Amino acid sequence: MKRLGPIALFLLLGAAAFAQPAPHLAYVYPAGGRVDSTFEIVVGGQFLASVSNAFFSGNGISAKVLDHHRPMNQKEFTDLRDRLKTLQEKFQATQRGNDGTNVWTAADAAEREEVRAKILKNPPNRTVNPAMIDTVIMRVAIATNAELGVHEIRLAASSGLSNPFRFFVGTLPEITKPAAKPANPDMDKFLERMGNKPVPFGTPKYESSTSLPALVNGQIMPGGVDRYRFFATRGQQIVIAASARQLIPYLADAVPGWFEAVVTIYDSKEKELASDERFHFRPDPVLHFDAPHDGEYVVEIHDSIFRGREDFVYRLAIGELPYVTGIYPLGGKRGEISSVSVTGWNLPEKSFVHTNDEPGVIALNQGAFNDVPFAVDELPECFARDGINSRETAQTVTLPIIINGHIGQPGEREVYKLEGHAGELIVAEVFARRLDSPLDSFLRLTDQHGKMLAFNDDFEDKGSGLNTHHADSYLTATLPADGTYFIQINDTQGQGGPDFAYRLRISEPQPDFELRVVPSSISLRSGMSLPVTVFALRRDGFTNEIQLKLKSAPAGFALSGARILAGHDKAQFTLKAPSEPKEVPVALTIEGEANVSGEKVIHAAVPAEDMMQAFAYRHLVPSQELAVTVNGPARLFARDSFKILSVTPVKIPVGGTVRVRVSTPSGAFADRFQLALQDAPEGISLDSVSPEANSVELVFRCGSEKERLGSGGNLICGVLRKDDGKNSKKAGKAVNAVALPTLPAIPYQIVAE
Repeated sequence: MKRLGPIALFLLLGAAAFAQPAPHLAYVYPAGGRVDSTFEIVVGGQFLASVSNAFFSGNGISAKVLDHHRPMNQKEFTDLRDRLKTLQEKFQATQRGNDGTNVWTAADAAEREEVRAKILKNPPNRTVNPAMIDTVIMRVAIATNAELGVHEIRLAASSGLSNPFRFFVGTLPEITKPAAKPANPDMDKFLERMGNKPVPFGTPKYESSTSLPALVNGQIMPGGVDRYRFFATRGQQIVIAASARQLIPYLADAVPGWFEAVVTIYDSKEKELASDERFHFRPDPVLHFDAPHDGEYVVEIHDSIFRGREDFVYRLAIGELPYVTGIYPLGGKRGEISSVSVTGWNLPEKSFVHTNDEPGVIALNQGAFNDVPFAVDELPECFARDGINSRETAQTVTLPIIINGHIGQPGEREVYKLEGHAGELIVAEVFARRLDSPLDSFLRLTDQHGKMLAFNDDFEDKGSGLNTHHADSYLTATLPADGTYFIQINDTQGQGGPDFAYRLRISEPQPDFELRVVPSSISLRSGMSLPVTVFALRRDGFTNEIQLKLKSAPAGFALSGARILAGHDKAQFTLKAPSEPKEVPVALTIEGEANVSGEKVIHAAVPAEDMMQAFAYRHLVPSQELAVTVNGPARLFARDSFKILSVTPVKIPVGGTVRVRVSTPSGAFADRFQLALQDAPEGISLDSVSPEANSVELVFRCGSEKERLGSGGNLICGVLRKDDGKNSKKAGKAVNAVALPTLPAIPYQIVAE
């Protein structure tokens, strides 16, 4: 047999190593814990069989893998079932008495128990949700110095790093309901035949007792209703805060796209005292009640339409908790000190001061159970006056300005007056819903005669990934003449109250941009490349090109084709790993640099997950860090296997072709692997791939549509095994190549023939 050289051997081993996709998490239960505690968690998802470690953002949390579970296949079960049947028949024969040729032994008894245990541990289940088919049991330790609040957990396996999941650390005593198991009617019937008790029929109900304060962890299964009893004394101000959608923002295959919890409080006589399924606009309900007497109370939680499964995870905080329902103002000017008033329950203080150091939205917590967002901006600010509800009583403002106000009463409106000039372009933008205010704003711009020039109700901000109702308003208009103009703000639904605060920016356009990079977990093989996507969220008409680069990255990491073209809202490029593997994930930062109004502006790209909601909608949900794993073996990549040898950007003529040379590991590459164009730009195809000495020549073709002239971007070619060739293309796109690498991105531009 011919001995394989090291590069050819890598191509064989590499294919096997990448055959398993990276782990994907569907739920973590419980989704958090108390400082200075050790406990077990169950993590459900896909491709978890080789998970060996867990990594948490922040400090003070560690985990150890205890066990893996996956339903056995039918053949495994049949073999075990038949062996169990044989052992059972032998046991029964011995019990009846025989001629001594078939004696039941201690070894037989031990084997029977072993077979039973195997069946019970991972029984087959044809009804299990494929997205949660695997589970991992882990022991988590939270140190006394662990940071309070939200962390992220990622699981690591030989195939890569999982998507992140939220993991909360708090100070309340915690109780945890036993972990849920998916229904398995076939196995239930089998176990009944083996002598087990029949599974109870009907709605799954659970009840427990706790002392206050407490943090209760649970899961809701189909039809499930969980109840917790506690004792309270008369006059206690009890807050019950549910976290469900906060734990898992979006469910891809459930409508409306999250676990929509309903929380109800009863007294000892089962009289309902309060119930809700939302708090303001947020799906997670928060209840407050004044205990009317000493005695026992019951809090109940279930899904609004009694759905449920393992990923319907919740955390329910109960007690005299300090809870903030609103703040005012919602932000302040950079470099100044803001005095902020607070509304809520059980609050130690009704106001606080905040030094506004850096621009952006930060999470504030002044000793309360919950955080609140606070915006810091660069523009001048003012406060709304009382009684500005008409053009006659309008408050005069000078642009640019950010106005802090609130719609204090139902049906109220507030009006602002400004002087403008013919041809002047102005922007009015509300920040309320994005800052956790319940206000559903509506903006109108009118001239001095009351003629409406522009209006807006809802404006989608793709950077606000947790909002499904983009209720903040945004309008822009060119003023027709010199004169007086009015901007009116009110709540679309006619609501109002002390928590209906807003920040209203009125100014000339302030061009700028934000960036989101997906995915937030990347699994690389040393020396190889994989695609990364950065979305540009352009503000106030900004259209310029954005150059992307790594900031303070460890040696060996590199980007290829990393730029977002002028007028484009995203770019897909490649990230290359160093030639040496990394023992732990590396947190990378990608920055974008652009010319904004004649000045160089740099913004960091916020890591995010591109999540699906309810089968159809997609959202960019921010993560805490861009975590990258680099697996080996390193020595096989020391030659820097793939390089683009042609000059870039390559010029593709309209209706013509261009040839691009790429270095490859060896001649064995073309024998065992092929290349396929991933997410092919419209009208561009990969016509052919011709092997050469330690390289390949790629021929790309552009269609004849002349409207593509001048456009550009990146061409990304994925590596596929030859036996995947028959499935390599579908509807003009490469089928998912699992975790096989890609070539470095090839920048291109469409030119004239």
